[in-house]
Amino acid sequence: MIKIAKQPTYEIQNVVASVTLNQRLDLEKIAERIPHAEYSPEQFPGLVLRLPRPKTATLIFSSGKMVCTGAKSEAEVQKAVKSIIKLLKAHGIDIKNEPIIEVQNIVASANLRGTVDLERAAFLLENSMYEPEQFPGLIYRMSDPKVVLLIFSSGKVVCTGAKKEEEVRRAVDNIHKLLKEQGVLFEEP
Repeated sequence: MIKIAKQPTYEIQNVVASVTLNQRLDLEKIAERIPHAEYSPEQFPGLVLRLPRPKTATLIFSSGKMVCTGAKSEAEVQKAVKSIIKLLKAHGIDIKNEPIIEVQNIVASANLRGTVDLERAAFLLENSMYEPEQFPGLIYRMSDPKVVLLIFSSGKVVCTGAKKEEEVRRAVDNIHKLLKEQGVLFEEP
């Protein structure tokens, strides 16, 4: 019987993107015209627009800048922004320019399919920090791709700082390979 090594898995939890419209927006007008828009300028300067599909929340500012959160992929960000522009236009808000969308951060969870000796990993890996009295995971700053990984003894990992989905895949594959090479990842039977 051939033993096949289990590959790590990952799932994107949140994609945060900034959007630039290059025009000013009247948030009072948007709040009046779009029923589910949330706007309390005395508490927060932005208007919040939540979409059920894709399930996102977008902060819209009078400067024409927006921040979209909650998407599970880069494609969902594109879809959410398109839906918001369409919604604004449908409610008589003049949008003159194409939105410029830039992914700022992708947060993903991963499973390395084994346990990790964090004490040894912290000793062997450069750019890592492990203080179990403060936090139960090892913090590892990867340089390529430039992400931060929170690695737990259970083999669970949180990856943050990626700008593209491809970077998440590379980071998970890289850390899996690195921990195996260092002899600190003990794969599930």
